[in-house]
Amino acid sequence: QVQLVESGGGLVQTGGSLRLSCVASRHTGSNYAMGWIRQAPGKEREFVAGISWPGRNKYYGGSVKGRFTISRDNVENSVDLQMDSLKPEDTAVYYCAAARSGVYYARELADFETWGRGTQVTVTS
Repeated sequence: QVQLVESGGGLVQTGGSLRLSCVASRHTGSNYAMGWIRQAPGKEREFVAGISWPGRNKYYGGSVKGRFTISRDNVENSVDLQMDSLKPEDTAVYYCAAARSGVYYARELADFETWGRGTQVTVTS
């Protein structure tokens, strides 16, 4: 099973930017979609973004569309999330997520099989 390790979370003011990164340990040769989900205190997990294999198609949750950008590096087996124009409601634990090998698209939470331990993002007003 793939292991995912996130980095890049932190504290930022409203309107600021952060970049999250995730490296996956899945065996070379496995092709699959990747993405990001988040969970705020007291709320359910939410789909943030998904990127297909090998990276042509990108999908975003409605609350982040136009502000967040997902990208992947298939050589490094990594996925990044550039977050701009951050708002206090973006405060959450962000989890890198991976679909099962052979699943090339991820448009919603149910498309992911595995996620990492998460990284905290806090946006202050």
